[in-house]
Amino acid sequence: MKLLWLLLGLHALSNSSTPKQPNIVFIVADDMGYQDVGFRGSNIRTPNIDRLAREGVILENHYVMSVCAPTRASLMTGRYPIRTGFWKGNLNSVEKFGLGLNEILLPEMLKRNGYITHGVGKWHCGAYSWDHTPAKRGFHTFFGLFQGAQDYYSHRHQDWLDFREDYYDAHGHFVDDIRDDLDDRYNTYLFTNRSVELIRNHDKTRPLFLYLAYTAPHGPDQASVEDMETFTSDLNQNYTRRYATMVSIMDEGIGMVANKLKEQGMMNNTILVFTSDNGARFSSHGSNYPLRGGKGTVLEGGVRGVTFVNSPLLQKTGYTNTNLHHVTDWYATFQKLTNDNPEKHDKTQLPIDGVDIWGSIDSNTSCREEVLLNLRVPSKYLNNPCEECLGLSSLQSQEGNHLNSPNFNHSNSQDHDFFALRWQKWKLLAGRTFQLQGWSSENKAEGYLNFTDSQGDSQQRSVGSGTLLFDLSSDEREEHNVAEQYPDIVTYLLRKRQGYLDNMISVEHRKFANITMEDGVFRPWVTDLMNDTTEYYS
Repeated sequence: MKLLWLLLGLHALSNSSTPKQPNIVFIVADDMGYQDVGFRGSNIRTPNIDRLAREGVILENHYVMSVCAPTRASLMTGRYPIRTGFWKGNLNSVEKFGLGLNEILLPEMLKRNGYITHGVGKWHCGAYSWDHTPAKRGFHTFFGLFQGAQDYYSHRHQDWLDFREDYYDAHGHFVDDIRDDLDDRYNTYLFTNRSVELIRNHDKTRPLFLYLAYTAPHGPDQASVEDMETFTSDLNQNYTRRYATMVSIMDEGIGMVANKLKEQGMMNNTILVFTSDNGARFSSHGSNYPLRGGKGTVLEGGVRGVTFVNSPLLQKTGYTNTNLHHVTDWYATFQKLTNDNPEKHDKTQLPIDGVDIWGSIDSNTSCREEVLLNLRVPSKYLNNPCEECLGLSSLQSQEGNHLNSPNFNHSNSQDHDFFALRWQKWKLLAGRTFQLQGWSSENKAEGYLNFTDSQGDSQQRSVGSGTLLFDLSSDEREEHNVAEQYPDIVTYLLRKRQGYLDNMISVEHRKFANITMEDGVFRPWVTDLMNDTTEYYS
C-alpha cells in the first residue's frame, strides 16, 4: 500500500494545534431506504447511526435526487441537475458524460482553502476522460471505483476491474494504481479501513475533508455467511439477511470512523454528515416505509434521504429538524463555514442553487421554502429535438384545466417528461410521463403494497401523466391527490416551471461508446477533449 500521507506530508503531529476551519466528514449510503435505520423503527441493526443521529440533528425533510449520479453531482456542485445536465438521470459506465470541467467541485473549493481532501468509495460523476476523474477534480487522493456499482468481492463491473488508488507522487506526477491485489476483500470493509487510516495519519494542523461514499447497500446483495450470523441471526429469510447485513457492516464502519476522530482529538472540530443518495430500490430488500415509492421516482420514498448531522460545533442538538433542505445546500454551507471567497479565485464559480443551512440546523430556523425535485424535458436532448416533446401545450392546458385525474399506462417511456416541486407543505408532480410506485410495509422486505390507478387496476408500478398535488403536512404517504380542491396552488406552482426551464442546459441523449478496456481494467477512453465536451453540453 502506498504511503500517500507521507508523499503529501500528511503525517500526524502529536503537538498540533487545531485548525480554525472545521473538519468535514461526509458519508453517503447507496440506495438505502428511508426506514432502514433503528431510529425509524427498522429491525436492521444500526446502533452507531442511531447514536450519532440522536446525539446530533436528524434532518427529516432533506431531499436528494431519485437516483445515484444526480445526487452526487448536486452535492459536488451545489447546483440542480438542470444546470449540470444530470437531469436526464443516472450515468452509464461507457457514456460520454460527466460533470463539466468548468464546474468548481466541492473538494476543489475546499482544497483551495487549505483542506486536505480525500475521496473514498464510489465516484459516479463521470470518468470518460482522466480530467473528469476525482483526483483531477480536487481530491488529493482517491481510493475506490469510478463507476456506479460493482461486485463487492471481485470489484468488477461488466467484467471490468474498477478499483484504484489515485494520488500524486513526490514529484507531482499523477499515479493511477490499479488495486488488483484486493480480490475477495469486501468493499465496505476496505472503504472503512482506508478512511480510518486517513484519519489516523492526518496532519491535524490542516483541516480535513473526507468524502466516504459507500457502495452499500446498493446491489448486488452480497454478504458472507459469517457476517450474516454476526449481524442478522435473528432474521429468517436469507435475502433479507443479506441486505440487512450490508447495512449493519456499513453502520459498524461509521462507528469506527467516528471513534477514530475522537481518538485523534479531531471530533471536537468536525462536522459529520450522513445521507443516502436516494431511497431503496422499489421491491428490493430495503424499506422506505411509510413513504410512497423508491429509487427512480420523485415520490417521497425516492427523494427523501436518511440524513443527520453530528457535530460539537452545533449549539442545538438532540432533535429532529423539519425544515426544508436539499443536497445542493451543503456546498453553500461549507463554503460559508470555511470563509471561501469565490471572487478571489481565477476560476469563475457558476451560479449555485444551494443555500447556507447551518443556521437552520443550528437554531431550527427556516432557510428555504422551495426545492426543485427535478425537471425533465425531452426536447432538451441535443440529438432528439422535437417540439411536441416539450410538453408545454400539455402543461399550459393543465394550467387552464388542472382538474383532470392522472392517466396511467404501462408504456416504457425512455424520456419521461415531468416537473416535480416541493413548495412549503405542497408537493406538485405534473407532466406527460412520470413514474409512479406503491408503498412499502413496515419491517417487511417482501411486503410492497399496490396502488389503484384511475381505471381501478391494482399495480405496484406505472407510468402516469397529468397533475398530482399532495399536502405533505397531512398526507406524508401521498395517497390523496388534492389538485381539484386547490386549483390556485396548482396554477401558482406550474407557473414556476418556466423559471427553472430557463436555467436548464441541453445535453446529448444517452450515447454509449463501443469500447474494449485494455487488460480488463476500466479506464477513461477519451483523450481529446478539445471538441468533445462541446458536443454534449449546450
